[in-house]
Amino acid sequence: MAHLLGAEQISLEFPTKTVFDNVTLGLNDGDRVGIVGRNGDGKSTLIKLLAKRLEPDSGRITHRKDLLVGMLDQADQIDPGKTIGQAVVGDLEEHEWAGDAKIRDVISGLLTDLDFSRQIKDLSGGQRRRVTLAALLVQDFDIIMLDEPTNHLDIEGVAWLASHLKNRWAANTGAFVVVTHDRWFLDEVCNLTWEVHDGVVEPFEGGYAAYILQRAERDRSAAATENKRQNLLRKELAWLSRGAPARTTKPKFRIDAAAELIAGEPEPRDRIALSKLATARLGTDVVDVENVSYSIGGRQLLNDVTWRLGPGDRLGLVGVNGAGKTTLLKLMTGALEQDSGKIKRGKTVVMATLSQDVRELDEFANDKIFELIARERTYFQVDKKEVNITQLVEQLGFSSAQLQTPVGELSGGQRRRLQLLRLLFGEPNVLILDEPTNDLDTDMLAAIEGLLDSWPGTLIVVSHDRYLLERVTDMQYALLGDGHLRHLPGGVDEYLRLRKHSLGQVKSGDGRLPGGLNSNAGNSANAGANGGGTPKAATNPNALPAGSAARRDAEKNLARIERMLDKIGTEEAALHIKMATFDQSDFDGLAALVAQQTAFNEKREGLELEWLEATDLLS
Repeated sequence: MAHLLGAEQISLEFPTKTVFDNVTLGLNDGDRVGIVGRNGDGKSTLIKLLAKRLEPDSGRITHRKDLLVGMLDQADQIDPGKTIGQAVVGDLEEHEWAGDAKIRDVISGLLTDLDFSRQIKDLSGGQRRRVTLAALLVQDFDIIMLDEPTNHLDIEGVAWLASHLKNRWAANTGAFVVVTHDRWFLDEVCNLTWEVHDGVVEPFEGGYAAYILQRAERDRSAAATENKRQNLLRKELAWLSRGAPARTTKPKFRIDAAAELIAGEPEPRDRIALSKLATARLGTDVVDVENVSYSIGGRQLLNDVTWRLGPGDRLGLVGVNGAGKTTLLKLMTGALEQDSGKIKRGKTVVMATLSQDVRELDEFANDKIFELIARERTYFQVDKKEVNITQLVEQLGFSSAQLQTPVGELSGGQRRRLQLLRLLFGEPNVLILDEPTNDLDTDMLAAIEGLLDSWPGTLIVVSHDRYLLERVTDMQYALLGDGHLRHLPGGVDEYLRLRKHSLGQVKSGDGRLPGGLNSNAGNSANAGANGGGTPKAATNPNALPAGSAARRDAEKNLARIERMLDKIGTEEAALHIKMATFDQSDFDGLAALVAQQTAFNEKREGLELEWLEATDLLS
């Protein structure tokens, strides 16, 4: 394959740190590289060097003649005085950009909810980020370098970006490099992984899963001081091999090598033991949300929602931005009051919420980490055993030297970890994590997941990180934007299918635009100002007419299906409690409980299909 660029013996030093020391690497056609490493080790610096936005102290960066390199920085560089249309498609007439399948795909994937006539200065940070990414992707580059491209994208946006990049480089011409902490994304799009650490760049074949295997093999022969890190990696590898059903259909590494590495490695968590312990700490009543509705500003966010949480449940919650995920959590904790319905909290429930706002620590800016911790706790109790706080602090990546650092000088990732520490000090038995992966590198995410594996209690995770959801939760639920809560037996993949069905989304590259416009030149009756109309969801030509008897019947049928799904969810929650406290020596009884769970799964799958058909008639 053709060589695109190379770095030859490059070195770079900052005043207090050697970032790179005599590094040599290159990019060829077809390379899809994911860059991983600890925060502050030089991942963003590396792509700036490769793009020639930064000069090395020694060595050189070479580009093929006429090489075109596009780059997405963490800091969005886009003219705030422009409109969205001007920023993305420039001065092109609609018939020009609408006839380009790549541009249509980018707009439908990233900007369907934005008015092209809005100015950049009026957008939120997340919206500006999406516009900047779209403006990059509509152009033709030989190499694209992306620094944290999944930030501010929801699960659907991340899935679209992965599909777009894979399709774009399907012919193995050109290359892209991505810096991200999203492990699902790395596994989905990359065929090479570069680990940046200790002044070097170490290459690995394959995506994240393959990287974990090779790194575990490397660490197995390391010195005894690496044993702790090695054990963490083997645990992560064990989950990759056993855990996610989606990965078993597309293995990324040799099964025999993985089996050798994880021989004797237990499952990441003992679900039965944790459920028994959770029941002892919580009793059988945790949180019951019954027929709850909530509106704000005339818009109904939640409509007749029922959700029952049992001891030891580990639940993931997904949904589009603005669908009401954070609102539902605040209602459960009592921070908000519902319009109707009731929320019952068990008498022994102690809740703690990891919010998205790291400014919670601002009031302690002048305190050193050690001082803050010493005021709040000196030991931590796990499974009736006292654990020294120092052990917990080390597990979350704080060295002894770092304990003397003032809170105000901590990075975003360090603040996130300190937030979690302070929550755990309170020994909650219901833990709510709202977007917990922000600002954390892959190593620290794995460490936190390991900590959660042994945490006995009810866990709720709201996240756009598919890997985290599959890793630490056993069941997933979704708010689809219609006010209703859905159980997702098929996980995130099922959520994406439901969203696509309910919105009538158009598949990428089928010749139609988000607003239902076709790609024929001159067909621009719905065009907006500045080079683009406001993309809207496609309408369903088979939808039943409003007010018709057939539509009323379909609405009644949909309500019936949703009631039955809620009933199954309630009965299933009771079954899980029974299974958690059941006599494990009664094999016949356990088999009967498993058979009940299988029946629930089969019944739910049938109802989900009916729900899809019903919503299709009403969309």
